[in-house]
Amino acid sequence: MALVSLLNIKKQYDIKLLLDGVNFHINEGERITIIGQNGCGKSTLMKIVMGTEEPTEGKRVIDQSIQIEMLAQHPRFDAGLNVRDAIENELKELQEAKCQYEKLSRQLTDDFDNKTILSRHAAVSTFLDHHGAWNLDDKIERILQEFRLKEYEQRLVSTLSGGEQRRVALASLILKKPDLLLLDEPTNHLDVYMVAFLEEFLLKEKYTLLFISHDRHFIDTIATRIVEVDNQKLVSYTGGYQSYLEQKEMRMQSMQKGHDTLLRLLKQEEAWLAKGVRAREKRNQGRKQRLFELRDQAKSNPTLIRKMMLELEREKSHFNREEGYATKKMLFDLEKVNYGIAGKKLIEKFTTRILQKDKIAIVGFNGSGKSTLLKLMLGRLTPDSGLIKRGEIQIGYFDQHREMLDDDKSLIETFCPNGGDLVEAEGKTMHLFGYLKKFLFPKEFMDKKIGMLSGGEKNRVALALLLTKKADCLILDEPTNDLDIQTITILEEKLIHFPGAILFVSHDRYFIDKIATKLLIFKGNGVIEESYKTYTDYLAIEKEISELGTLEAEQKTEKSKAEKPLKKPTKLSYKDQRDLELLPAIIDSLEVKIDEINSCLGDPKCYQTKGLSGLSQELEVLRNEYDLQTERYLALLEMEEEFISAPVIANSAK
Repeated sequence: MALVSLLNIKKQYDIKLLLDGVNFHINEGERITIIGQNGCGKSTLMKIVMGTEEPTEGKRVIDQSIQIEMLAQHPRFDAGLNVRDAIENELKELQEAKCQYEKLSRQLTDDFDNKTILSRHAAVSTFLDHHGAWNLDDKIERILQEFRLKEYEQRLVSTLSGGEQRRVALASLILKKPDLLLLDEPTNHLDVYMVAFLEEFLLKEKYTLLFISHDRHFIDTIATRIVEVDNQKLVSYTGGYQSYLEQKEMRMQSMQKGHDTLLRLLKQEEAWLAKGVRAREKRNQGRKQRLFELRDQAKSNPTLIRKMMLELEREKSHFNREEGYATKKMLFDLEKVNYGIAGKKLIEKFTTRILQKDKIAIVGFNGSGKSTLLKLMLGRLTPDSGLIKRGEIQIGYFDQHREMLDDDKSLIETFCPNGGDLVEAEGKTMHLFGYLKKFLFPKEFMDKKIGMLSGGEKNRVALALLLTKKADCLILDEPTNDLDIQTITILEEKLIHFPGAILFVSHDRYFIDKIATKLLIFKGNGVIEESYKTYTDYLAIEKEISELGTLEAEQKTEKSKAEKPLKKPTKLSYKDQRDLELLPAIIDSLEVKIDEINSCLGDPKCYQTKGLSGLSQELEVLRNEYDLQTERYLALLEMEEEFISAPVIANSAK
C-alpha cells in the first residue's frame, strides 16, 4: 500500500496551470527525486504531498499512521536555543521513547507475565528500531562533526547564517527519521564532503524519500526513481540519473523533431556519463584490488600501508597538463600569495599560473577561501603579501549576487541597451529571441522586468548575458546555483566550447567533472593543492587514503593492546542483558497471539465476526514481529556464549 497517493491532481494559480490530471504514488522504501524546469511545479507538487498546499482539483490519500516531515527553505527555531539544543529539541519524542523503554523494562522485572506491559515494551522497542534511535547521542555527535556544526554547538541558532541554519534543520530531520522525508534542494549550502556524508547516511538508514535536486551525482547515488514534471504532467523513470538519460532518450526519439536540440544535448550527456563511468571503473579496479589485498597483508607487513598511502598521494596530484602549454598566453601569475581574515589563514604561499585555455575548478570546504581567491584575482581584494600579475585580458565575471543585472530593466533592455533586438554571441550576430530561446526563455519574457523573475530565471539571464561579452577568461562563482538540470546541461555545452580560460567555484561534482581539466583544492589553513584528475577520482583516492589512515591507526591500537594486559569481557551491555531476560516472554506472548488468530481463521463464525482481511493483516504484523524478536534473541544468546567461552589473556609481564 502506498504511503501517499495523489489522484487526478490539478493545480492552477490564476491563469498559470502547473499540474493537470496528475497521479502520483509513494511507496515505502522508495527514494524519488522530482526534476524539471524551474517554475514547472516541483515544489508545489512536494507541498501537495506534504499537505501544506491544497490542489485545485483531485484528492490526496495518505496513510494516517505515518509521520511526514519536510525540510523548510527558511527554517525557524525557538528563540534562545543553541545549535545542540535546537537539534535535541526536535528529538524529544525519540528521547522520551528511550526513557519509556527503560521504565517498562524495570516494570517487567517485577511483573514478568503482564501482557499489557509486554505489548507496550515490544511496541516501544519496534519504534526505536524503526527510527534507529538506540545510539542517538552518538549520531548527534557525528552529525555535528560532519556538518561542521560542532564549533557552533553552543551558539544561538539565530546568530548563524541562512545556510548554517539549514544544516541544523537538515541534521534534526535526518536524525528524527520520519516515515516519509521530503527534501527540497538538500545539497544547497553543503560542500562536497557534507554531501558525501549525507548520501552515506541516507542509504545506510534506509529512508523513504521524496526530494528535489539538480545535483546529478547526488541523484544518481540516491534515487530509486526519477519523476519529471513535464508540460503539467508527470513522467516516471526507474533508477538513477544514468538510467533516466537512457530512458528519456528512447522516449524523445519517438517524439516530434522539435525536440532535436534537447535530444542532441541528452545524447552528449549520456555518452559523457557512460564514458566517465566506464573509465572510472577501469581506473579504480586495479587500485581497489590492491587496497583489498593490502588489508589482508597489513597485519603481517605494516609498511605496506605507508607505501600504498604514498602511491595514492602521488596519483592524486599526478601531472597531466596538455603538451605545449608553455607557448600559451599567460592570463594570471600568482607568486607566494598570502591572505587571511581575523587571524584565520585562507591562502598561504600560493603560487600558480593560469594559462589561455585552462578550465579550472576551485573546490574545498565551505568557508575555506574559494570565493576569496576569485576576488583576489579580480583585484577586488589585495593580498596580505605576494604578487598577482594579470595579463592584458578581458574578464567576464559571474557572482552569486548577480550584480550585473538591474531589476528595473527588461530582458531586451538588458541585452540591447542601445536599442534594437540583435546580440553578438558565439561569434555571430543573432536575434535576441533566438539566442534566449537556447536558455529556455519563451518570447513573452522579452519585455519582462528582471525584478519579476525567479532566482533561477535571473541566474539564466546572468549567464546568457555573460556569454555575450567578449572575454579571454570567465570567472564564475557557484554558476549552477538555482539552475534546473536542463539549463545546467546547456551551460555545460557553452563552457566546453568556450575558447578562453574558465575559473569557477562549485560543489557540483558532476558539473566539475565535465568542465574542469584542473583542480585547485582548498584543504584548510591556507593550503591549496593542485590536481589534474577528475574531481570524482580525486575524492575517491582521498577517501582511500583516509581509509588507509584509519587502518594504520587501528593496527597501532591493536599492537598497543597486545602489549598490555587485556581484561576479559564479562557481560553484555545493559540493554542487551535486559532484552535477553525479557525476550522469551515477549516471544511466548507473540506465539499465543499468532495461535489465537490462526484458530480464529479456521473458524468461520470467528473470522466472519472479526473480519478476514483485518485478521490476515494482524497475523502478518505479528509474524514479522515474531521473526524480528526471535532473530534478536538468538543473536543475543550467541553473544552471551562468546563472552562465556572467551579465553582469559594473562599479563605476560607478571
